[in-house]
Amino acid sequence: MINVFYVSISGNTAAFAKRLTAYAKAQHAKDAQAPLINAVAYDESVDPAIMDQPYFVMVPTYLDGGDGINNGVQEVMTVDFRDELDAGNTENLLGIIGSGNRNFNAQFGLTAKHYARRFNSPVIGMFELRGNDVEAAKIYQALCNYQRDYDRRGTKRTLVH
Repeated sequence: MINVFYVSISGNTAAFAKRLTAYAKAQHAKDAQAPLINAVAYDESVDPAIMDQPYFVMVPTYLDGGDGINNGVQEVMTVDFRDELDAGNTENLLGIIGSGNRNFNAQFGLTAKHYARRFNSPVIGMFELRGNDVEAAKIYQALCNYQRDYDRRGTKRTLVH
């Protein structure tokens, strides 16, 4: 089982979590060794125990305008989720999945990149808006690879060693 903890503001990330979970279920039906996805949405009443086991985080990008390079780099909507992670066990955070709109150029997935630096965990995949089947397959494979690597090494990959 692969744990994915996510926040969804507009419903796009939740839709992708559903797509990713369905893809994992189909893979598991073909091969019992293929892990299922346990996708948990963040809300005020969430049980933070999800962070007691290895997990991944999935975040949308909502910024304060600008171009993402000179300005517009302050995330504005996932602050409560970020605070929840700050209070939890980020040693178990294996990687970050980001989303956004590719039309925003440098800002695409910028929140995921911010989280990666903040929590010393790699960005393992990105998807646009609600995502598609190709992105779900690619991200599922990345989740499996990072989880397998963690299980083998006993430690997560980090940005700074």
